Amino acid sequence: MPPVIDLIPCLRDNYAVLVHDPASGTTLLVDAPEEAPVAAALRRRGWTLTHILITHHHHDHVTGLMALKDETGALVLGPAEEADRIAGLDRTLEDGDVVEIGPWTVDAIRTPGHTLGHLCYHLPSIGLAFTGDTLFALGCGRVFEGTLDAMWGSLDRLKTVLPPETIIYCGHEYTLSNARFAVSMDPGNTALQARATTIAAAREAGRPTLPTTMADELATNPFLRADDPALATAVGMAGAAPAAVFAHLRRRKDAA
Repeated sequence: MPPVIDLIPCLRDNYAVLVHDPASGTTLLVDAPEEAPVAAALRRRGWTLTHILITHHHHDHVTGLMALKDETGALVLGPAEEADRIAGLDRTLEDGDVVEIGPWTVDAIRTPGHTLGHLCYHLPSIGLAFTGDTLFALGCGRVFEGTLDAMWGSLDRLKTVLPPETIIYCGHEYTLSNARFAVSMDPGNTALQARATTIAAAREAGRPTLPTTMADELATNPFLRADDPALATAVGMAGAAPAAVFAHLRRRKDAA
């Protein structure tokens, strides 16, 4: 039986995600930007929260954590490297750890850059990944604590470990602005142009742009394509190393 997924808008542009297994009753929350919208979704669905996964310590991903834990008794798991900055963790995870949550196996993938201990989570049996603020639809997170080289390494790793068919949920609704930037960097990419049109229509109608897929990101996300000679040429960096192309893109996005 496939999982039931509820994408929950929180704060100004954050998302929390509930993943529910009807057979076992397991209900997993990924990130807890605020309590009220998540609690309302649980009541509406009639689900009992059993587990919470945290990707990183930033306040807009953990503000609702303690209230939801206190209300539900859910088991909270998150990055070991950020345990001193995340109240309420019951179990810490490191790169390569594998944990069983109900019927699902969850692989922890360390992706430093946005924060030093950021974890992404892959549920291979159901083809889902949660990439927090590392990989966005048509974008990537700002580099606050790590280095640009580390962030490129994290994105390059996700390209390696996540199959193209993987369904991806990230932490924010940034896709429209990301699409505008992507098109400005890669105007000859017809797949990107078509996707940008679809994204604009979805936002105009008030619909979320998530989830995305790894296949779509590989074809259209300039930050994942920093190793593509065609993109390097498009941004005036023909022959440059992928890490240098990525750094160029990230700095231009930061300044946009």
